[in-house]
Amino acid sequence: MGDGDGWADCDLGHTHWGRFGAAGLLAYHRDAGGELWILLQQRAWWGLGGGTWGMFGGALHSHEDAVTGALRETSEECTLDVGTVTVHGTSVEDHGGWSFTSVMGSLTERVPVEPASRETRRAEWVRAGEVTDRKLFEPFARSWPRLQDAMKSLVLVVDAANVVGARADGWWKDRAGANARLRDDLKALNAGVRGVPDGLVPFDRCFPEIVLVVEGAARGVADAPANGVRVVAAPGSGDDRIVELVREARPDTVHLVVTADRELKARCRAAGAAVTGPRWLLDRL
Repeated sequence: MGDGDGWADCDLGHTHWGRFGAAGLLAYHRDAGGELWILLQQRAWWGLGGGTWGMFGGALHSHEDAVTGALRETSEECTLDVGTVTVHGTSVEDHGGWSFTSVMGSLTERVPVEPASRETRRAEWVRAGEVTDRKLFEPFARSWPRLQDAMKSLVLVVDAANVVGARADGWWKDRAGANARLRDDLKALNAGVRGVPDGLVPFDRCFPEIVLVVEGAARGVADAPANGVRVVAAPGSGDDRIVELVREARPDTVHLVVTADRELKARCRAAGAAVTGPRWLLDRL
């Protein structure tokens, strides 16, 4: 029992499980044929919503953020190794004084998953198009129409030369050092990003894949460990390499390129990416 286990009232007049709110993991996998699969839990007959299907999750404890709590609850209720889940974002349903956070995460494999506690009757991978064929847990049924459009990830591609030039930190004296500082600053985004432009991803908080493209004298920055930031050294033009990356789009991904270069912005948009300026990024570092 944790300190979050217990009932709470919300401003809408409902009673919910979780003194500090609750969170769940909506895990998904897209197979080689393009089929999207969702990991669902059938709730035990004795509990709230017994026999219905929904995502794994439960009450948050006072010291937990929503992602930590959703992964912990999932690991307690089934055999999924949550360390293999790539978290892409969160979506909050706020009832006023109480909230439920859906954590969206993908897996590279549709691994077998079994129940691991008395709260779980069954665990099963279900085709996305067949989710509503099940008898769904009422809160999950309400949120599914919104969540089924949220199974995507954001790739944040940073034009290092352009962003470095937007910071008056003496970059002209040491271009490689300035690029290294930007690389290290970008690690802060591993904790999540809010306010993604143009509603590219339907998340309250997004956990993007971060790609920093360096060129020229800064290419050596790609040789150092980046801890959550992928550094790509352009063999020639950094602009050309950025456009190539955008054109390599994978299913369920969207690209946001950070640059103020007008020509590059036009090329990236033509390749299907969204674009924002360095100020948006710098405000979040």
